[in-house]
Amino acid sequence: MNERGFLDIFTNEKPIIAMLHLKGSGDEDICRRMQNELAIYHRCGVDAVIVEDYFGTYRHMEMALTHLKEHYPKMVCGVNCLNVDAMGFELAMKYQTDFVQFDSVVGHVKPRDEDAIAAFFALYRSRYAGRVLGGVRFKYQPVLSANSVAEDLKIAMTRCDAICVTQDATGQETSMVKIEEFRENIGSFPLIVGAGVTPDNMAKQFAIADGAIVGSYLKDTYHDDGEVDEEHVKMIIEQVRKIRGEKK
Repeated sequence: MNERGFLDIFTNEKPIIAMLHLKGSGDEDICRRMQNELAIYHRCGVDAVIVEDYFGTYRHMEMALTHLKEHYPKMVCGVNCLNVDAMGFELAMKYQTDFVQFDSVVGHVKPRDEDAIAAFFALYRSRYAGRVLGGVRFKYQPVLSANSVAEDLKIAMTRCDAICVTQDATGQETSMVKIEEFRENIGSFPLIVGAGVTPDNMAKQFAIADGAIVGSYLKDTYHDDGEVDEEHVKMIIEQVRKIRGEKK
């Protein structure tokens, strides 16, 4: 393993990583929403954000990263360029993000292509000094692996600095069975829950996992296409502070 200490980039234990989905009807609207969401996240005290082209484009990611670096230079940030992994690394290097996320680092390609994926991660990790957060059996990703989950998790730990676990869909609660299975196989290697975290399930999940990515719960509708609701963000942060044992 070539772990670079993923959890070391955060000030707090059990970090909450909030999503910037870049929703909007055009450049101006996307920029306005993104700026508003970042202001909310900053006020509420999230531990990090991920800039992702979930609704927007690569160009919108650059707009967001430029704004982040100019206005929130101390905020921990990551990037996830969906479907084009190389450009995730390129953005991470250009904007010096703390980490880069990939929905899958193993098992999503045919076995014959695993050597190429291994070479890809080795090449870019030699160029990028930040951390890598990698999904295994991640939502919406194909499972083409000939290996067991345990075998693929072992491989994943050589390609990233933290494992991200989800169930099958955005906003769907990640089962304790899956979280426990991943923990059993990766030992003390960092484990991040990537979907479905709420104030109600956070305590049991954080008894095993090391942090969470939160997106849908932060929206007014509790769905990915809603508007970020400051009260929902506060509820998540209040709960994680209780878990950490922080005093008000």
